[in-house]
Amino acid sequence: MDVRQLQYFYEVAKQKSFTKAAEVLHISQPSLSKMVKSLEDEIGIKLIDRSGKRIQLTDAGEIVFQQAEVVLSSLNDLSNSLYDLMNLKRGTIKFGIPPIIGTLFFPRIMKSFRDSYPLIHIQMIEFGAKKMERIVEQGEVDVGVVLLPVDDAKFEFIPFAKEKLQVVMPKKHSFSGRKFVSLAELKDESFIMFHEDFSMHEIIYNECLRAGFQPNIAYTSSQWDFIGEMVAANLGIALFPQSICQKLNHDHVSIIDLDDIIPWELGLIIKKDRYISIATKAFLDHLRSNFLGLS
Repeated sequence: MDVRQLQYFYEVAKQKSFTKAAEVLHISQPSLSKMVKSLEDEIGIKLIDRSGKRIQLTDAGEIVFQQAEVVLSSLNDLSNSLYDLMNLKRGTIKFGIPPIIGTLFFPRIMKSFRDSYPLIHIQMIEFGAKKMERIVEQGEVDVGVVLLPVDDAKFEFIPFAKEKLQVVMPKKHSFSGRKFVSLAELKDESFIMFHEDFSMHEIIYNECLRAGFQPNIAYTSSQWDFIGEMVAANLGIALFPQSICQKLNHDHVSIIDLDDIIPWELGLIIKKDRYISIATKAFLDHLRSNFLGLS
């Protein structure tokens, strides 16, 4: 058994299709089929049931698939480690960041890091914080920004910034001009919230339930500035962290503090027991030294 056989079988099992796997691997489908068949012949057991419309793994195929993932991940870690040794301070970091957070802190962080490490490329990947945990766990990104807390059995995390949420209301709202409002007082309001794949959606929804009501969600969006414009147009209210509230046009909306403290804490997460490249370590060290405690 050689690594190529294992890699080709793994991709077929992952894609559940010889055609799709061949496209990913950039080889012909007959060559791929021949390679997988040679693996089955070598170990003396059928790995893929080809009798149906869609391929299915046999019991043996499931075992080989699981073990292949471990072996190929280890080989990838070995390759990355050797690359780092030969190319100190070079490399690429896959950095996952929710759209809501990107505009708040990270432009100046990225510039500062690039000035210090011009040969390290940061590839930005945008997803909501809830999905971010999943893609960090699956290894699709090296480090991701999420809302804390996270499962500390799965992730190493670095607390990054902490703020409280504030209420954004139309300028002519009856509460406008007040310094504080309780969450319970908002029970009859229409809420404009981030989509459900954003952790903030779940946080606000659960806090409303704890305050004794289910929020009436009139609209959802992935863009904080659009939500702010809808509030200004008297379509509802929104809850934002202080950093976003500072960016809104205060001539069109009112910002009011909540009596109820709803924390909004950002953290960077890395999957536990996964190889961390020298480039990623350099980024994390740079962040710890220069930017922690931004709020």
